[in-house]
Amino acid sequence: MEALFSSTLAVAIAEIGDKTQLLALFLAARYGRPYLISLGVLVATLVNHALSAWLGAWLVDVIPPHWVPWIISGSFVAIALWLLVPDKEDDDLGRFANYGPFVATLVLFFLAEIGDKTQIATVILAAKYSADFWMTIAVITGTTLGMLIANIPVIFAGKWIMDRLPLNIARKAAFVLFLLLAVLTLVQMT
Repeated sequence: MEALFSSTLAVAIAEIGDKTQLLALFLAARYGRPYLISLGVLVATLVNHALSAWLGAWLVDVIPPHWVPWIISGSFVAIALWLLVPDKEDDDLGRFANYGPFVATLVLFFLAEIGDKTQIATVILAAKYSADFWMTIAVITGTTLGMLIANIPVIFAGKWIMDRLPLNIARKAAFVLFLLLAVLTLVQMT
């Protein structure tokens, strides 16, 4: 339960104001098909975060055990600092825009997640909770839920929400959350 809850919370907060959330806003504005865009976000996130979680679980098996808590904690601190830097808007959807809302969302969301804060957080969370197969599944489920919690409202009520959401406060809250995860990781794993 801890893996599911912390993964959901970490990604939901980290995603606020992220480039993929801005992408969801642009896709919703362009296509006006919130259900298809939401389905594209779900499928892209499941595939991306499943691959990321398996990478995190694998890394824990190949890294010397005494390094793992320090690497995970350091990674949480790095993400915390990265979260303080706002993402830039990029409204060019490229050639994938011609394939309709589901395919455009699926491809663009998957590609935008590569190397993104939430993908790296998924790798780190999976490494932290890599005790068994079900913990990894809990991380994948949690990070996917976090992405949906942050993006579905934007897809359905994008501009109205973005005008009222204090992104600076959300970034600072995410910063504190990831610092807390770093400290908890050291306390629990050492």
